[in-house]
Amino acid sequence: MRSFFVYILANRLNSVLYIGVTNNLKRRLFEHRSKVNDGFSCRYQTTRLVFYEETSDVFAALQREKELKGWRRSKKDHLIFSVNPHWNDLGEMLQFEDSSLRSE
Repeated sequence: MRSFFVYILANRLNSVLYIGVTNNLKRRLFEHRSKVNDGFSCRYQTTRLVFYEETSDVFAALQREKELKGWRRSKKDHLIFSVNPHWNDLGEMLQFEDSSLRSE
């Protein structure tokens, strides 16, 4: 069974948030931190993983991403605070192994 992740990244000061969806959270976080893509995340340096949810339904993940993107900033902050009150970088807990970074 495949897993899909909806995630929120923050910049160093927690002033900018990026919301995305992926089927490989470790690989995607590595890409954001390595600045592989020259886009929003690279421009605003959103590299700290502060929230994520996992589901086995790709359509649910895409719908949740769209829902979160439509929320006001205060509601997003409350969601993050409810599971990560100190806004710790949850990516630090993920182990980056070579096998997890390979394309699927």
